[in-house]
Amino acid sequence: MDAGLKRELEEKVRSGERLTREDGIALYASDDLAWLGGLAHEVRTRKNGDVVHFNVNRHLNMTNVCTASCAYCSFQRKPGEKDAYTMRIEEAVRLAKAMENENLTELHIVNGLHPNLPWRYYPRSLSELKKALPNVSLKAFTATEIHHFETISGLSASEILDELIEAGLESLTGGGAEIFDWEVRQHIVDHRTHWEDWSRIHRLAHEKGLKTPCTMLYGHIEEPRHRVDHVLRLRELQDETGGFQVFIPLRYQHDFVDMQDGKVRNRLQARTTMATGAEALKTFAVSRLLFDNVPHVKVFWVMHGVQTAQLALQHGADDMDGSVVEYKITHDADNYGTPNKLGREDLLELIRDAGFRPVERNTRYEIIREYPGPEQDRRESPQPMRV
Repeated sequence: MDAGLKRELEEKVRSGERLTREDGIALYASDDLAWLGGLAHEVRTRKNGDVVHFNVNRHLNMTNVCTASCAYCSFQRKPGEKDAYTMRIEEAVRLAKAMENENLTELHIVNGLHPNLPWRYYPRSLSELKKALPNVSLKAFTATEIHHFETISGLSASEILDELIEAGLESLTGGGAEIFDWEVRQHIVDHRTHWEDWSRIHRLAHEKGLKTPCTMLYGHIEEPRHRVDHVLRLRELQDETGGFQVFIPLRYQHDFVDMQDGKVRNRLQARTTMATGAEALKTFAVSRLLFDNVPHVKVFWVMHGVQTAQLALQHGADDMDGSVVEYKITHDADNYGTPNKLGREDLLELIRDAGFRPVERNTRYEIIREYPGPEQDRRESPQPMRV
């Protein structure tokens, strides 16, 4: 990138001028990660100061049986497969109840698109989970699942959301977004929920007062222009509704675990490499710079590894996703010992070690507790790390 374009982009960012599609593509083309990280760090500091948000949450996947066979997915199983499972509601409640003494504030629920479970299973699940854990927020279901519920129930998405909210739903999850551009999407997604329905369902959720996250699955067969297009679609929807609280770039994963049973379900794996740490940091930085109307950018440490997650906090991210115990959708982010669980104390240490002040939040980004920041002699103020 020539010096003149760098200066022009810096001036735009510092004056608060909105970046264009061409700007986003130019930022991805830059090989100066320190410069990109520095700009993104300026923006995240303007929006969130020296704070890194986190929450204490657990993931619950009540079934892995799914009608879809998305090319990147190793989670799905077909009915009758040996390790296919579907929990009875009582079993899901028992599992969730066992987590109660960990002072969690959020239960994150995502499932396969089960061909035979009745619609009533889902609101009843939320209702029973809420009874068992009245102080825990229920963040549940992707837009893809809501679209599936329309099919199996005969109800509209509006009616479905009303019932789920009545049962205790506080937020949708951001999944099912992957990459919206059809040039890529037709090769990776095997269900019928695409941009038109994904955006329709989140728009409805926002109209009903729900705040939701949004995501992007990157690092597979897409190109930087597809990532830019994805973020700009979300940015436009955010202009309309204001309902997105956080943007979460998710790193595409190779199948490190399930291939041990002799069956590689990830059909992209043979022709892809996972994004490097540097590519991940660039994606966080460019996303923070483009997505000017979303308050938070989250790094999901399970999919990036702990060290890359810490670096992402210095390249635009201000939220480190919670204290996950078991995450079935993807596996070990780097295949070299990324933990399954980080407790509250682990997260506090990681955030401080990266040079930031930890703040525990709930699903609605309301502050639960603020913690002391790093010792001053460790780092005077957080700066983007040179990579």
